[in-house]
Amino acid sequence: MDAQVITLSQRLYPLKYLFQLWKRNTLQFLRELWGNPSALLGALLVLLVVLMAIFAPQIAPHDPTRGKLRNQLLPPVWQKGGSTEFLLGTDVQGRDLLSRIIYGARISLSVGILAVGISALIGTGLGAIAGYYRGTLDAVISRFADILLAFPFLIFAIGMMAFLGPGFTNLLLALTLKSWVEFFRLARGAVIAEKTSEYIEAAKVVGQSNPTIILSEIMPNIIHSIMVLGTLRMGSLIIAEASLSFLGLGIQPPTPAWGSMIADGRDYLITSWWIATLPGLAILVLVLSINLFGEGLRDILDPRLKIE
Repeated sequence: MDAQVITLSQRLYPLKYLFQLWKRNTLQFLRELWGNPSALLGALLVLLVVLMAIFAPQIAPHDPTRGKLRNQLLPPVWQKGGSTEFLLGTDVQGRDLLSRIIYGARISLSVGILAVGISALIGTGLGAIAGYYRGTLDAVISRFADILLAFPFLIFAIGMMAFLGPGFTNLLLALTLKSWVEFFRLARGAVIAEKTSEYIEAAKVVGQSNPTIILSEIMPNIIHSIMVLGTLRMGSLIIAEASLSFLGLGIQPPTPAWGSMIADGRDYLITSWWIATLPGLAILVLVLSINLFGEGLRDILDPRLKIE
């Protein structure tokens, strides 16, 4: 019995150590985040939008896809003619603008998170392989990446959406087909720099395989840079999604998306300014918050880049 207890404790020790290490690093990260007011503000605002998107059915006062024509173009509650039933007013079809903004956060966050995640996975994987093995494989992938970089991002996305057709899946594909390049270039350069380090030579001497070296030795040292790039890149992808939806190439009605909501209100900017302005402010707040958090994350994870 004693031997079994000892063996079990020995097996659980690495997990206990990893938990303690994670706890210590998390507490250190939160302390440094607390000391960076702009990053803390950005993190809190992003968390607020995330919670708003998750609990949209419980928060939204009305169905975002259904309206009544008798309620069309009602102004916000603080303006003359406004109603407490529709705090931010209604659109041309009488749909509650607050509910549509709340549900629209789901689209923006989903596209941003999924596009960044897929792009980071593809770009980092290809960059690590190309940077470590070099040779013909590196040349082929790098030249393909250079070709993609020659196209302006939005024009490329518009062309892909025109070819693929509108829809959430096609939108993710169009954004991912080009956004992986930045992760590829970052990972490739970092792997090339790390490959010549002494700890890599030591790993080769003890007989570690190349895939093991990439995954267990190099990746932990470059993952922080990938995380920072992903955070900063998320804001631009959210803007790209809103731009495509504004042009009618992204998320299609009646699904509420901030870009298409702005397009719905562009003909009413003088008389009913809230239809386009308020979704635009939502995009501004979310992207600005993500960028503030990303800048702070960069300073926290890489002290060499801290602004003096």
